[in-house]
Amino acid sequence: MLQVLGKRQSINVRKVLWTCDEIGVPYEHEEWGAGTRPTSAPEFLSLNPKALVPVLIDGPSIITESNTIARYLAGKHDRTDLLPVEPLARAQVEEMMDWQATELNGSWRVAFQAIVRKNQIAGTAEQVAASLVEWARMMRLLERRLADGRLHVCGKPFTLADIVIGLSVNRWFQTPIERPELPSVRAYFDRLSQRPAAHTHLGDGTD
Repeated sequence: MLQVLGKRQSINVRKVLWTCDEIGVPYEHEEWGAGTRPTSAPEFLSLNPKALVPVLIDGPSIITESNTIARYLAGKHDRTDLLPVEPLARAQVEEMMDWQATELNGSWRVAFQAIVRKNQIAGTAEQVAASLVEWARMMRLLERRLADGRLHVCGKPFTLADIVIGLSVNRWFQTPIERPELPSVRAYFDRLSQRPAAHTHLGDGTD
């Protein structure tokens, strides 16, 4: 059986857990990370010297990096609906996955750590304010993408891109900040929240 290591509180861990639930593959989940078992422990470092979650153990294979794990699971289980085989369609999914992991994730880091995680050294007041501005800019980009009426970020089908972007949107709505009105993003999030596999990964108490 698959093993997923990492605290559920982590958005990157939830990418993997949600992917498993969408596919319907059974797994064992072990809590690792701040507030649980430390990733600096020798037994964890032997699996991932980067000391980061998540880690996927699939028999003798060990895989790290959340988006890579999600792609691996979709490929292994032949879920071409989640990760298309056709090169352009696949590139469009991976483009949005990469955007989430870089620009969108980078925009909220300081603000989220300061406001939600209460990390007093996350950044100065000016840096937190700048992070909030950039986060809102990224979300407006997503609003424009969804404003054409598409059901999901890459069009009609639900893909891996919606798992990673959906968790980011969840973080946006769960963080106690003032937010611009983004009706297309809200409608998109409501659609994702109705998916059975999403129920334990989105909503109150998940960030």
